[in-house]
Amino acid sequence: MKQATKVPAWLTVSADSVVVKLSRATEANGIQVDSLSLRAPTVRDLRAAQSGGADDETRELNLFASLAEVAVKDLEGLALKDYSRLQAGYFRLVQDDEL
Repeated sequence: MKQATKVPAWLTVSADSVVVKLSRATEANGIQVDSLSLRAPTVRDLRAAQSGGADDETRELNLFASLAEVAVKDLEGLALKDYSRLQAGYFRLVQDDEL
């Protein structure tokens, strides 16, 4: 029997997106935001991210920037804690509920 995984208070998950509440406001697309939303990725998104980066970190940044519709420089300005929240949200979004 699989144990349900508790969703953190800073994460809102739906079938096609996640919203990550940031620990502190940051600038994205020229405005101050306190959360970022990632849409569900497509195979095209993954292929585009893979073709645009030489290493795993660059590919991940490219993918997250595309899914959040922000610039890579905006993600690079996040506190590490908030970037870790984005990673957790992404993996929660792409996991198969049946596995």
